Amino acid sequence: MQNKKYIGAHVSASGGVENAPVNAAAIGATAFALFTKNQKQWYSKPLTDENIENFKANCEKHGYSPEQILPHDSYLINLGHPEEEGLTKSRRAFLDEMQRCEQLGITMLNFHPGSHLKKISEDDCLQRIAESVNMVLEKTKGVTAVIENTAGQGSNMGYRFEHLARIIELTDDKSRVGVCLDTCHSWAAGYDFGSEEGYEKLWKDFDDIVGLQYLKGMHLNDAKKELGSRVDRHAPLGEGFIGKEGFIRLMKDPRFDGIPMILETPEPDIWDKEIAWLQSHV
Repeated sequence: MQNKKYIGAHVSASGGVENAPVNAAAIGATAFALFTKNQKQWYSKPLTDENIENFKANCEKHGYSPEQILPHDSYLINLGHPEEEGLTKSRRAFLDEMQRCEQLGITMLNFHPGSHLKKISEDDCLQRIAESVNMVLEKTKGVTAVIENTAGQGSNMGYRFEHLARIIELTDDKSRVGVCLDTCHSWAAGYDFGSEEGYEKLWKDFDDIVGLQYLKGMHLNDAKKELGSRVDRHAPLGEGFIGKEGFIRLMKDPRFDGIPMILETPEPDIWDKEIAWLQSHV
């Protein structure tokens, strides 16, 4: 049986969320990511009935089911914020994002775990993140909170598999928590996606520490900086340090069938070509 890979990109939802599936279809994507609100603002207007109906209709028209869609929350949110005001604001915004997913019939929301800002310990930060997730899961239903691993820049948490495992360990409803692995972030954090040996070790470690059953999606990005640099700089596929072989290996690996694999490479005008290239190696 042929591998079934859902491959797409983080497309624009400018003019309304209903435009995202249309934009995804235009580049030949079989998966897509979007922001359900402006990612650089704390507050956005609620979705209208028209937005919601048209989004669902366009997803149906272009053949996107919920397991092919992995929205991303606002970059402002820090669920591990060391200060009460920032934490409360972040939790309120995250709840709003999860509720938007509920309204749209989307079953996953991808988020960056958070930062300790050098004011609390790493574990205190991880506990706050898990507490934030628990609070929001209690107030929503049907949407899984998907933690994205980070490159480990600054005081960002989530760059070690152990961080992801700790958040999951402290999450009450484990059926509604998962992980999105970003290839560039993993590389920057020291996980070798480039070599065959590194690739096998990376997935064995992930399965041992986190559990492959928690992998709900991936971001496919090459890396502009060296292995272990802790610097988050995406490159087009094959033009960075990971190289084409790393992505071909992923395409041929049946363990990653049926999850959204999303490009966030820096040249949107070649996403259609990158998607076609990836599909050609499935």
